[in-house]
Amino acid sequence: QVQVEESGGGLVQPGGSLRLSCVLFGRTSSSYTMGWSRQAPGNQREFVAAISWSDTATMYADFVKGRFTISRENAKNTVALQMNSLKPDDTAVYYCAATTSRLVVTNTGDYPYWGRGTQVTVSS
Repeated sequence: QVQVEESGGGLVQPGGSLRLSCVLFGRTSSSYTMGWSRQAPGNQREFVAAISWSDTATMYADFVKGRFTISRENAKNTVALQMNSLKPDDTAVYYCAATTSRLVVTNTGDYPYWGRGTQVTVSS
């Protein structure tokens, strides 16, 4: 069984930065593609970023390109999302997810393993 756990959310002013972390527990290895998604109140969950199991490919939603960076440390089964130049529209619950696909996955429905989420609030 695979478990996913996020951390690092919080309150930040517009223009500020936050770093989210995600850890995989259980029957884990470096062969999982990992992704971040977010959901704001009243909105559907949307894809944010993903990184392939081999760490050779990444994908970002257009609205975070140039501001967010996804990275992973396979030895520690961790994935990070560095978020810079945050905007109030970035306010949401951020979820980490895992899939055994070897390719980068942008469809949130294709991730079978999810964390409980961490709240990110961007406000002055």
